Amino acid sequence: MERARERLKALGMEAYSFHAPFADDIDITSFDPAQRERALRELVSAAEAAARLDVRYFVIHPGPERAGMPDEERLARMRNAAGVLERAAARCRELGVGFVLENQLPHLFFGHARDLLWLMGTLERMDVGICLDTGHARLSGDLHTVVHKLSGHLWMVHASDTRGQFDDHLPPGRGSIPWGELVDQLSDVGFRGGLILEIAATDDPEATLQWAREGRLFLRETFRRKDRIRQGRVTA
Repeated sequence: MERARERLKALGMEAYSFHAPFADDIDITSFDPAQRERALRELVSAAEAAARLDVRYFVIHPGPERAGMPDEERLARMRNAAGVLERAAARCRELGVGFVLENQLPHLFFGHARDLLWLMGTLERMDVGICLDTGHARLSGDLHTVVHKLSGHLWMVHASDTRGQFDDHLPPGRGSIPWGELVDQLSDVGFRGGLILEIAATDDPEATLQWAREGRLFLRETFRRKDRIRQGRVTA
């Protein structure tokens, strides 16, 4: 991590955010206290690595990659997750790293805005933010309202596009997401956080970078056009 930190510094780059590991065996919802402790250690270890890179935000999927269970079990697991996240957030505070929860795919834990709002209401900590994953929100059907629902907690956005069936991680503008509407929502709530392009890699690094450039230019032009419309210089 120290070598990575020095390399980033030499390149004049900033590690803006760091994604926590997620897998079925890193289960913060488990009914087994020992397994929850192991999961917490994994999260804390990753957060400490993130701090070595001087990142702003530590982003976590708040639950396992598991779907389908009775409502009673689901609620109990959500409460277990809240207990672990409370402690992980406290460690991030000590490390000086922002603690951010990401909306998941709709069939997983915390895959809907209502789930994240429940979690934010359950946590005692106030220094916890939310990362909006645009592809996940599109697939969950929350995209048209999610920004306003989460606006008080929205710290950053993972920007990618989808054709509507899978989490395709396409560059913005290549799928079915109505980016103009989303930009309007972000502007309405005064969002000033980072937009992180989260696009799929290809076998050709140059092609991947070209996708990233394309997505960045698309978002920049979309924001600029919306600004011109609001200022009355162009029509919608």
